[in-house]
Amino acid sequence: MEQTKEIQTIMQELRLSATAKVISELIQTANTHEATYGDFLLSVLEHEQQARAEKARLRRLRWAALPYQRSLDEFDLTVQPALSRKQMNELRELNWIDQSYNLILLGPTGVGKTFLSIGLCVEAIEHGYSAIFLTMGELIKVLKTETISHQSQTRLKRLYKANLIVLDDLMFMALNKMEANLFFHFINKLYEQTSFIITSNKSPEQWGEVIGDEVITGAFLDRMIQKSQVIELVGESYRITHRQTIFDD
Repeated sequence: MEQTKEIQTIMQELRLSATAKVISELIQTANTHEATYGDFLLSVLEHEQQARAEKARLRRLRWAALPYQRSLDEFDLTVQPALSRKQMNELRELNWIDQSYNLILLGPTGVGKTFLSIGLCVEAIEHGYSAIFLTMGELIKVLKTETISHQSQTRLKRLYKANLIVLDDLMFMALNKMEANLFFHFINKLYEQTSFIITSNKSPEQWGEVIGDEVITGAFLDRMIQKSQVIELVGESYRITHRQTIFDD
């Protein structure tokens, strides 16, 4: 017993805290199965590795700032003819993130753009990528307050290190000249380094009306469209189709 406490103390000093909590159980299991020294050591290291991986996953999930969590398994392809099962499987392989490709999800309100982008965020996080979700309004606020807000500085550091960034409702708000410049410099800094998922109810041809500067719009489109997959979602409102009812059928 004293030996186990001493092992726990050393483990905590070595920052093996997750395994220190269960070392008694690991020792008992090793004795029961007459494990070799090598097998026991491997079980200790594997437990710590898995605990740290889970801790990192939860941290990435927290930093992603998702408005809600949904799995791609819940996305009903039967009501979304714009996306086939094969295409969904290709998206879930996440090779496009490694290649810094962008996804542009277009369509009217309610057809599943945000749902799909959140699902892809969760999928990326589960596979070890860092992903962050934010609206266009949130991004502009962070960019405008970078010099005066520690919180904005911290969020920007995470954005610059992210593998995947979702910009939801990209052209929901009109930008003034200063905001358009801040937005372009942000995109330009991450060009060919980070993958973006952009959701919008306006086509790229209409984005200039919101950005307001033809030069910035052209430069932005060049960087965003060059390596991108455009998916135009169609159909009835996903929210209405999958709404919950208070009445029994």
